[in-house]
Order: sequence, then C-alpha cells, then structure tokens
Amino acid sequence: MVQTKVVAAAALVLFACSCSQTFTWTKYDMDGHRTGVTAPSADNVAEALGMVNDSCYVSPNGREFPAGTATWAAAREMIAVQPQMAPLKEVIGYSAEEMRREGPNCKLSNWIVDHMLTDVARLTGKKVDVSIINSGGIRVDLPKGTVVKDDLVSMLPFNNYLCYVALKGSDLAALFEYMADGHLQCFGGARLVLDGNKVDTLLVGGAPVDPDKTYGVATIDFLLDGGDRINIGKNAQELIITDVKVIDSMLPYAMSYAERGDTIRYFVDDRLVIRGRE
Repeated sequence: MVQTKVVAAAALVLFACSCSQTFTWTKYDMDGHRTGVTAPSADNVAEALGMVNDSCYVSPNGREFPAGTATWAAAREMIAVQPQMAPLKEVIGYSAEEMRREGPNCKLSNWIVDHMLTDVARLTGKKVDVSIINSGGIRVDLPKGTVVKDDLVSMLPFNNYLCYVALKGSDLAALFEYMADGHLQCFGGARLVLDGNKVDTLLVGGAPVDPDKTYGVATIDFLLDGGDRINIGKNAQELIITDVKVIDSMLPYAMSYAERGDTIRYFVDDRLVIRGRE
C-alpha cells in the first residue's frame, strides 16, 4: 500500500503561474496492522477477514468501520466473493522452500519446464528432447510452506496449450542462437554455454546438436508464432497442439508430491552458463 502526500504551493503563487508541487511517497507493508486481516483459507473467512453487515464491518482485531466507509465497502465485497474463491484455497501440497521467478535456470522455471518435457512426451507419444517456455508466462513465486491451488493458478494464469514441435537440428540450433542474443527463455533437456550473447556450446541429450537430425521440442502455443518474439513453429516438420493447458498439467504434478508424502522442491543445475556478461 502506498500513501501519497501532496504539498501544494500557496494560492498566490499558483495564480502567478509559478506553481510548484512536491510529491513524497511512503511505503507500508500490507501487514494488516489496521484491521488484523490475514489471507483467508477456505474455512477461516470470519477469523481472517472479520464480519460485515448492513451497519458496520468488524475487523479481526475488533475495530469497527461504519457502513458507507471505504473499508466497510471493500470488506463487504471481499467477504461476499469468498464462497466462489473457496475451491482455489484448497491445500494441494507443501513447499520445502520459496521458489522465486528468476528467469532461466532458476528452481521454479526448471520445475515447470522439466515437467513440461515429460508431460508432452506422455500426451503425444513422441520422443521429446528439449522443452522451452517463456519466463513471462510464469507470473508469481511459489511460497514456502502451504501451497494452495490459487498459488499455481496465479503462477500460470494464461490459456497456453502444451505443444509438440519437430525441428531439424539446424533449426533448433538457430533458435537457441536467437534466444541467446537477447531473447533467452526457460528451457530443459539442453545445456547451453554462452560467451556473452553468442552460443559457445549447445548440447542436447549430452551431445552436440546434429544439424540433420530431427529433435522433439515441447513448448506452448503462445511461442509458436511470435509470442515474446519467439517462433518455435517456424520450419516445423511436425506440429501437435494438445488440448491440455500448462496449468492443467502442473496442478496434478504439484499435488503428486503430497500424495507420495513429499514436499515440493527442485534444483538449479548447469543447463545454462553465461560467461563474459556483466
């Protein structure tokens, strides 16, 4: 929450057309210090958000806000939508640590793109060698501790469908060279060593890319023809667009950790090495 303070010059100065305004900004953490409000789960709405009626809003810390105030109006709307929000508050697992959005080769993007590689292979019956997803398609971090369905839905909110693309090795190498030159995205199944913005080493399956070999690429339909300035579908030898969205692939995967008694965790590896770049 940001509070703005405006200090205006005197009216005489304003009339003289030598007006001057100074803006100062103070940031406050959204810690519920005014009301005691916390993020609700599916079954603790009154405890987390308080109670509201036609005459007032009573916050969790006991403060009362009369009808007609902005706080009363906001609380009324927030509490009213909680029944519709309840399915998104379902606990689906637990994360051993916070996984932050930090671009290619971070724990969060590796977790998503590596699963995408295996799931596209399962969905299509094709051999998949490489997977690519745009960093911008991952919108929020995964919190440490309890993970609810909304954490995943907010992380992957777009209607992006999983795809299989068959590319010649020469086209795959050209794609990585293009990404290296200022358009780097999250990837799995490959090892990329960059010297500045130039490809020094590109390995797929532990071997150099064969320009005449066909490789299977898992990606999303957004990146087939220009999304984030990436054209993975260009020169495709085969293209399969599945009817499965990224979120519908990741949700069961995230839930599978708790089902086998495990916590969500992932890793950073040497898939991406950048030399000679500040």
